[in-house]
Amino acid sequence: MPDGKEQFKLLLKQNGLKVTTQRIAILEVLDSRPGIHLTAEEIYDCVKKKYPEIGIATVYRTIQMLSELNLIDKLNLDDGYVRYEISKKGTEDTCHHHHHLICLDCGRIYAFQDDLLETLEERIKETMGFTVSDHEVKLYGHCQECRDKQFY
Repeated sequence: MPDGKEQFKLLLKQNGLKVTTQRIAILEVLDSRPGIHLTAEEIYDCVKKKYPEIGIATVYRTIQMLSELNLIDKLNLDDGYVRYEISKKGTEDTCHHHHHLICLDCGRIYAFQDDLLETLEERIKETMGFTVSDHEVKLYGHCQECRDKQFY
């Protein structure tokens, strides 16, 4: 997101939402941690440092609403948690590919930005008449650090 708080206020207003401290705080927490996929509890812990009066229920409701408006993305990385990050949909940085590398040893999650599926998507469009608008790829394996420790 280009210029933080003011951009978030504009996004909320454009979506017909009241600008609240909690909504801005949650968006700022996610924006300040690019590439990190936070759980609701982690978002709550971060926001609570600055706004100790905020409740976990407020965080959950706000996350749900921001997700429904596509202001944040909801990710299920098969680790038992739902994680969140700032959405790039509708921005200049839009990239419909959403790839993650997940280490089976340490559980670390790496964002992978290269889109290698464009050829496949074009072929699907040509042969099936189906236009892919989004996809999510999860690749499981072993990160360099764990491979060095385990001698894979």
